[in-house]
Amino acid sequence: MNDMSQVIVPKSDQINAEDFLAGPRSYTIEGVAISPGTEQPVNIKLFGEPRVWRPCKSMSRVLVAAWGPDAKVYSGRSLTLYRDPKVKWGGMEVGGIRISHMSHIERDMLLQLTATKGKRAPHVIKPLLAEVAQMPKAKNDASDPARKWADAYIAKVGEAQTIEALNAFANEKAARLAELEAKRGDLHVECLHALDNRRAALSFEPEGKPDTYMGEGFTDDAEF
Repeated sequence: MNDMSQVIVPKSDQINAEDFLAGPRSYTIEGVAISPGTEQPVNIKLFGEPRVWRPCKSMSRVLVAAWGPDAKVYSGRSLTLYRDPKVKWGGMEVGGIRISHMSHIERDMLLQLTATKGKRAPHVIKPLLAEVAQMPKAKNDASDPARKWADAYIAKVGEAQTIEALNAFANEKAARLAELEAKRGDLHVECLHALDNRRAALSFEPEGKPDTYMGEGFTDDAEF
């Protein structure tokens, strides 16, 4: 076999970094299966997600540091996953899945994780302060306008090219976000996570495009 295209296609049986281009997502863990000695030994089943998540070694270390080595206790616990565009493979930045928030921790955790051979970088895990629905509605469910609004908000946050543009958008939507908190705390947490992670990403990225008005195409007429 000489066709390289077959080896670069993302595995369809697992979630991939590209699935988080629109922003972070929070999940509740349904179960964990471990197969020692295999290339990807940890398979984590997430409620509402047909595919498994196979954490890399660094994220497996985060799980152990936060929740301990007994994977049986992970069921029912929640975490937030996001795409880190700086993750390297073969010396190239290809992006990877990282954990930003976890339930069952009382305070921020600062871990030193391997970034490149011989070098470590800090990685912060924040407490996940709200329970994540075990069976979330479909992303584009027209019967759930709050879900639709939150997804649009998160997508806009992911488009921010500068901290200034991100903060301007957040300030503009602050009142609407407060309304969401009162009625759908789970979605409010997802929106806050998206803001936190985009701010962190912009802090480490080169200067982006000039500020643009991010509110274009974003409506606030939905009833939560």
